[in-house]
Amino acid sequence: MSSRRPRQSSVPRITDDQIIDLVSKLRQLLPEISQRRSDKVSASKVLQETCNYIRNLHREVDDLSERLSQLLATIDADSPEAAIIRSLIM
Repeated sequence: MSSRRPRQSSVPRITDDQIIDLVSKLRQLLPEISQRRSDKVSASKVLQETCNYIRNLHREVDDLSERLSQLLATIDADSPEAAIIRSLIM
């Protein structure tokens, strides 16, 4: 029987120290976690909160974009205000 060796990936592996550093930085950045004692929050909870925070930011951006589009539809297309709104949307 021939034995097959797994191929070595060209993608560098993330070290445990890099993961610990990332989780530590995320703990400081997340409002929900930074208000609590961050040493009591698990890494999985930090990552879950990070995902939730990013989803909420995406929703806020989508809502703002929609509101700007609606505002743009109600004003003169050649006005300075319209130019500002278009620059924000692009």
